[in-house]
Amino acid sequence: MPEMHDAFLDLPDLACDDVGGAALTCNDEFFAEKENLLHPQAAVWKDHLYTDRGKWMDGWETRRRREPGYDWCVIRLGMPGVVKGVVVDTAFFRGNYPAECSIEACEIDDPLDLTALNDAAWIEILPKAGLQGDHKNTFEIHHPHRVTHLRLNIFPDGGVARLRVHGEVTPRWSRLAGLGGVIDLAALVNGAWVESCSDMFFGSRNNLIKPGPSLSMADGWETRRRRGPGNDWAIVRLATTGTIERVEVDTSHFKGNAPGRCVLEGQLGTDASGGPTWRTILATPLQPHTRHVFDAELRRIGPTGRVRLSVFPDGGVARLRIWGGPDRRRPDALAAFDSLSPEASMDMFLRCCGAHAWAITMSQRRPFEDRAALMRTADQVWWSLDEGAWLEAFAAHPRIGQKVPPPALPTAGGDPSRWAAQEQKSTATASPELMAELAAANDHYVDKHGFIYIVCASGRAAADMLADLRARLGNDRATEIRTAAEEQAKITRLRLDKLLQELTP
Repeated sequence: MPEMHDAFLDLPDLACDDVGGAALTCNDEFFAEKENLLHPQAAVWKDHLYTDRGKWMDGWETRRRREPGYDWCVIRLGMPGVVKGVVVDTAFFRGNYPAECSIEACEIDDPLDLTALNDAAWIEILPKAGLQGDHKNTFEIHHPHRVTHLRLNIFPDGGVARLRVHGEVTPRWSRLAGLGGVIDLAALVNGAWVESCSDMFFGSRNNLIKPGPSLSMADGWETRRRRGPGNDWAIVRLATTGTIERVEVDTSHFKGNAPGRCVLEGQLGTDASGGPTWRTILATPLQPHTRHVFDAELRRIGPTGRVRLSVFPDGGVARLRIWGGPDRRRPDALAAFDSLSPEASMDMFLRCCGAHAWAITMSQRRPFEDRAALMRTADQVWWSLDEGAWLEAFAAHPRIGQKVPPPALPTAGGDPSRWAAQEQKSTATASPELMAELAAANDHYVDKHGFIYIVCASGRAAADMLADLRARLGNDRATEIRTAAEEQAKITRLRLDKLLQELTP
């Protein structure tokens, strides 16, 4: 067991490359590549092995610095979260390790994170600290906020074998909830956690819920051979309370050491003594080297937030997947929709999309279970409409840069021109010359295609939209009406979100 000050070592490694971590960039890697920092296996020593640049080392190693400064490497966490501690492992770096290190962190949710690094707000989470050579240097971190990227600084230069970043996984639940449907409630990347187990002699308990398929026996949860009575077990705290719909118990790679059978139970409250009350979800024999998937076989026990996997009598399980629907409260804004008359709700929907057939159908489809159901229905109804309805929706928009909305815009459910102004706010500061070019290109577009140029303008600069408009002028009408419909679908989703915000008490 780790010492108390190193208790964070029991938490998952957020940065390891087998959970998606990546060394993005560094200022120097002359002797050894930055990617070695995040390999899951321990560093190794290969005596007498040299490359054309020097001694082969299993880590990240920079050249000897002959000028002021320090070296650095930027890491993208495979699982964003709250960092509780780090291990700067200088294994086998004895005369060439850095004297000191520090670590900075930031949060970047842009999928194109490389372009966002320069503008990131880096915060120091580990002040400059001394390092020992050929040693696992452990540091507790006291930074309470979610981070996605780290920058390891070494002073002034040298080599680090491995960087381990232990912490609590913190997913963006708003995004997961927005997808709707079932998710893997037991996934480490979604915030699940294997709280405890009876034994993990050959493989860590958290391998059970790692992302991706198991790569070998070493990449699963495996107990020692049981010589006495009883059985082995692991308890998983699910990412959120949910109703279990499908279960996968994967024994891949365990060919002579898979359990004979398993039982999966869900916790439903506590008993009189305060202990957990377990209800059986699944009891089944298991086969070696098999991905077992169960759905109809499951007992429906209702929402649960914790499960216990018991294996009999012992052995190895590669992965446990538990798909289910999160137990979410219905948003108050959607409940507000239900109380509206058909006419009032239709006016609300017309603020989001100017096609009357779309608004009428959306009003009829109420109630919506959650935001994801609302968005799915919006898309399904939109793509079921004919060209005439699409053109009606296009006509409800002002032209890009136009100050006054056309009279055709519906206003009974509110003023959508305010949303249009917000979406096109970049044109408010554009030069008169640029606006004149936009107007001329708009006229040319209407003359050619018979409808106005439609683009989801939120977050786009006026010059960018002008370039896009000119590029789309070369398309034929069939291509353009499809492109405009796709842009309208994006606009509708954004406006539905704005509508939900306005309806939220």
